[in-house]
Amino acid sequence: MACVLHLSRQIARQIVADEGWGRGSRPVIRVSRADAEAYAGWLSTQTGKTYRLPSEAEWEYAARAGMTTVYSFGASITCSQASYGRQLGSSCNTGSNASLTRTVTVGSFAANAFGLHDMHGNAAEWVEDCYFNTYTGAPSDGSARTSCGSSTLPILRGGSWVSTSQNLRSAGRFSASTVTSSFSSSTIGFRLVRDLN
Repeated sequence: MACVLHLSRQIARQIVADEGWGRGSRPVIRVSRADAEAYAGWLSTQTGKTYRLPSEAEWEYAARAGMTTVYSFGASITCSQASYGRQLGSSCNTGSNASLTRTVTVGSFAANAFGLHDMHGNAAEWVEDCYFNTYTGAPSDGSARTSCGSSTLPILRGGSWVSTSQNLRSAGRFSASTVTSSFSSSTIGFRLVRDLN
């Protein structure tokens, strides 16, 4: 059993760039998957509890929050439900949102039914699995697919503040040849789980 957590800024604020957008309640950004895994290892050592990146299955379960629809809010999503599409000229970057070309404070939008904020948008999140085009051969118990074979690509879930609504889907997943375990960006953060048993 695992519990999905938001990342504490206590350690990350000293070593991770924030683009000058501020820290506090903003999501950690510019963290590679390798850095996120190192932080989880450090936190586990400090607390005596096991922290790690979620598997794809755990992440999607948390994002769906008991729903079977495309988003945890239903069949569609709007700019009033998540931070996405904030690039200049998009429909989410008009009117009172015209200066929101960056992440927003965690909790700026309503939580899903599990009480989790920003599972859709704001900062895309690393998961533990290796990327494959299909789920064929993936574990059936919800654990991460870490037998990567020739796949060295990590996976991002949830979309970010620049993503289209399509990339925010609960089932949406992303990787590319430019995305490696050492890649970081102002659009990428992470969320940890803590094993409870």
